[in-house]
Amino acid sequence: MARRPQRRALDPAGPAALLPPLPPAALLPAAPPPPALLPGPAPGAGGAVLLAEVLLLLLRGVCPASPPAACPSAPCFCFSTPDTDQCRYLALHAPPQGLPEQVRNLSILGGNLTLLPGAAFAGGWRGEDDGEWTGDEDASSSSCAPRRPLPHLRVLLLTHNQVEVVEGGAFAGLPSLSVLDLSHNPLQSLSVSAFAFCPHLRLLRLNHALLSSPDTLLQEGSLANLSLTRLELRGNRLRDAPPGWTLPPSLRDLDLRNNSLRGVKGQRLDSFLPLPALRLQLTANPLDCQCASLRPLLRWQSNATWRVADARNLRCNSPARLKDALLRRLRPVQLGCPPNEDDDEEEARGWGLLDTSREAPDPQLETASYVFFGIVLALIGLVFLMVLYLNRRGIKRWLNNLREACRDQMEGYHYRYEQDSDPRRVGSGDL
Repeated sequence: MARRPQRRALDPAGPAALLPPLPPAALLPAAPPPPALLPGPAPGAGGAVLLAEVLLLLLRGVCPASPPAACPSAPCFCFSTPDTDQCRYLALHAPPQGLPEQVRNLSILGGNLTLLPGAAFAGGWRGEDDGEWTGDEDASSSSCAPRRPLPHLRVLLLTHNQVEVVEGGAFAGLPSLSVLDLSHNPLQSLSVSAFAFCPHLRLLRLNHALLSSPDTLLQEGSLANLSLTRLELRGNRLRDAPPGWTLPPSLRDLDLRNNSLRGVKGQRLDSFLPLPALRLQLTANPLDCQCASLRPLLRWQSNATWRVADARNLRCNSPARLKDALLRRLRPVQLGCPPNEDDDEEEARGWGLLDTSREAPDPQLETASYVFFGIVLALIGLVFLMVLYLNRRGIKRWLNNLREACRDQMEGYHYRYEQDSDPRRVGSGDL
């Protein structure tokens, strides 16, 4: 008789005891699972054991195991990937410290970061609290290197944080930073060396951030030595474009939408000569459609229409007779420029005006054209019906003649068939 194998006693901790320990409870986004799922299974409860293992693995995936200092000291939202941290609408009075070195995206929204000191996101300058720091030292020297640099941080979003002062080297310790957003902050002081330690910065957003003194903050030269390709300055009440010498030579897109520009002065456009690939965006500005205000801009983009990316959407705000009129549909005479007789249209096309080939047609004109086309088709149909009515007798006679001709033809075919089928007409050779 075969011996039945003995059943081994199960470990009271179950397979869950073989898993590594969980991270601290502070890093978990939700409460731990119910205790009823954690103890070892009773006999016949294999499904519960499997469910417990799956839950534990999922919990480890939501917040991976890391030291307690992985998240900053201030409350933050932990995500499933260790390279993203977010702090939203928290009482932050200073940049968060203790960020992990592998973080790549940092978003702080709704804080109260009125001052961004040097190396604000890298733990400050080394030796600053040890008596070794002096304000006259060069920030690039080794004695004042950032304490905890973040070499992988690429995206830094700091919108709605009440930032007023940005000191020199505020973003030191972030060598890979490529996107920086300081929009919706009441900036009052922007140091010349504020972005000095950002060699790979490509996109800078300063939308609604220069309302206090936009011209002064831009002309301090804090952007000239950067490698920017796009600069956004929307909603800053700018009355003129920033001069070319304050912009980096690599700049390609300058967003000036939703400002107070009535035009662009010729001197400012001449300063853009060192920026051969620069494109402007000027929508939602109160443009003054007069010759003195717009002639420099129109001549600047006459040989390269791509220089004003949204030229098709530009509308006039003044004078009153041209309010909301599309700029591309106007003539130089309508702008108040001296008439040039026969060369008026040629000059207008040289300025990029009268270009309606790619514009959407007027809806009213399009509707009127469809109505006219329908009326023409209705008249043609009516004439055709009248012709048929007036010639009804002739048409009826023609149909009768056609029917009689078809009948005679069919009778001839029938007669030939009957003659061919008569057996008395079969020849002797066919028998």
